[in-house]
Amino acid sequence: IKVFREDYVMPYCDKILEASEPFIDQIVKREDLKEKRFLITGATGMIGSSVLDLLLFLNERKQYGITIYAAVRNDSKIKKRYGIFAQKEYFHILPYDATKPIDFEYSVDYVIHAASNADPAAISKEPVETLMSNVFGLDQILQYAKRSSVQKTLFVSSSEIYGTNSTSKPFLEDDYGNIDLLNPRAAYPMGKRASETLCASYANEYDLNIVIARPGHIYGPTITDTDSRASAQFTRNALNHQDIIMKSAGTQLRSYCYVYDCASALLTILLNGQPTCAYNISNRHSILSISDIAKLFAKAGNVALTFENASKKEQKSYNLMSMSALDATRLENLGWHAIMDSKDGVKETLRLLKG
Repeated sequence: IKVFREDYVMPYCDKILEASEPFIDQIVKREDLKEKRFLITGATGMIGSSVLDLLLFLNERKQYGITIYAAVRNDSKIKKRYGIFAQKEYFHILPYDATKPIDFEYSVDYVIHAASNADPAAISKEPVETLMSNVFGLDQILQYAKRSSVQKTLFVSSSEIYGTNSTSKPFLEDDYGNIDLLNPRAAYPMGKRASETLCASYANEYDLNIVIARPGHIYGPTITDTDSRASAQFTRNALNHQDIIMKSAGTQLRSYCYVYDCASALLTILLNGQPTCAYNISNRHSILSISDIAKLFAKAGNVALTFENASKKEQKSYNLMSMSALDATRLENLGWHAIMDSKDGVKETLRLLKG
């Protein structure tokens, strides 16, 4: 097994093409993707790259004729990830930084804005940059959508916008709870909340067609080397034959969703979602505690699961929500449903990341 190196990116190859195929059928009205032009920000991120993987499958195996503009900060990283596919005539790499003004010259039909600092350690270290890149970055994208007459824009938000809530049931899209405004860790959820309001404001004032997705806790083989979220650390531990060390009791309840299920959900929302409407992304059969998902990775990787106390520095980066399960009924009513349960999803994640 290859050690999950610091500079590792999962190369796009026939194995990935084949692994993504089952999720294509979950894209509702996918025929509408033919001959469309896409701008995807955060195209090397966990979620953005998974969407790109599905679009590449549609081009390579179904001849959909999709044009892709991948907006990224790291040119070498996306070339390493996609290899010869990044040299295809339909594949264009655009330099992009969510903290700086953009001046894209290309006209596209769809925008998927998935660029965001979602790494807990980075959020804790750079809360100002986290908040501002969310709001400023989205504002730049919506200005582009306005002047370029983009057909539809999808903003990838987060389940963290719900905050803490007394409900014991999975969150519906209007179940807004409390967020401690004076905790710097709130930079991420408050940045996403402000961004959602910005979407609604642009839609109202400039008649833009914008839709919002709120993914739950996404895991899978497209994790990045810098991702410090629990499931990403569990993945690396299992791959490297290292014991998984829990830094809490792990009782927090989460909605876990395999990354390619998430990608098919995003494309379904883009094609079928109602303007200025938000959609939860969740697998109703994968609502687990953090310790539950840790046990699955430990078993699949044949490693031990142990518990230690977290340091104060580590605690500062934690998502403070004790319950962040999502109800995805609104999305399921569009015709989508998840097909990968958590047990098989963990096994598939490790299989695809092994050399």
